[in-house]
Amino acid sequence: MPEATLTIPPRMTALPRDKHGRPVPWFVAWIDGQPDFRVIRPGGIQQALKQRKCWLCGSRLGVNTAFVIGPMCVVNRNTAEPGSHLSCAKYAAVACPFLSNPSMRRRETGKPSDAHNPAGIMIERNPGACAVWVSRRWSTWSPARGQILIDIGDPVAVHWFAHGREATRGEVLESIGSGLPLLRAEAERSCDRAGALAALEGMHAAALRYVPAQPGGAP
Repeated sequence: MPEATLTIPPRMTALPRDKHGRPVPWFVAWIDGQPDFRVIRPGGIQQALKQRKCWLCGSRLGVNTAFVIGPMCVVNRNTAEPGSHLSCAKYAAVACPFLSNPSMRRRETGKPSDAHNPAGIMIERNPGACAVWVSRRWSTWSPARGQILIDIGDPVAVHWFAHGREATRGEVLESIGSGLPLLRAEAERSCDRAGALAALEGMHAAALRYVPAQPGGAP
């Protein structure tokens, strides 16, 4: 597959830089004068949603919104992070160390004591592949008081990435397959176990429609 570009999108060039010279996304919190990429700026989610700000560059979104999501979010079509411009989202999928390096794990030590996970069920694993899901219509809903999740809607395009490049069909299928047991375990715990499992199977089948084709366009 062709290598994805690491050129910083024009909208992100004005962002402040970290000590490595990397642009610091708009959503990142600054703590003691340094950016902590693991922590969302205070009120960032609400501000991005209300003002239709790009999660990465901070400028206003256009007609389409691109969500950088893991494969399980492709299955259940929900995410806790607001969307971005397509160019910003593609850059993040390639440049983010966690997303581009499947062996990297989340670093939890040293986080602020008041930092908390976003809404929904946090899947701690590194998925090995991620999708940039581009949609024209999306909506928010609340799974619990004070929490916000985003229903990402139907896509107009889906782009897959792994290892800092476009992902292969095999890599995407492996990532979906290895993560599905986590969603299945949640369905098993549902009060309507049979209904939840049936719904999950339907969502899984629908997600497979957006897996990249084999080279040459073969399904």
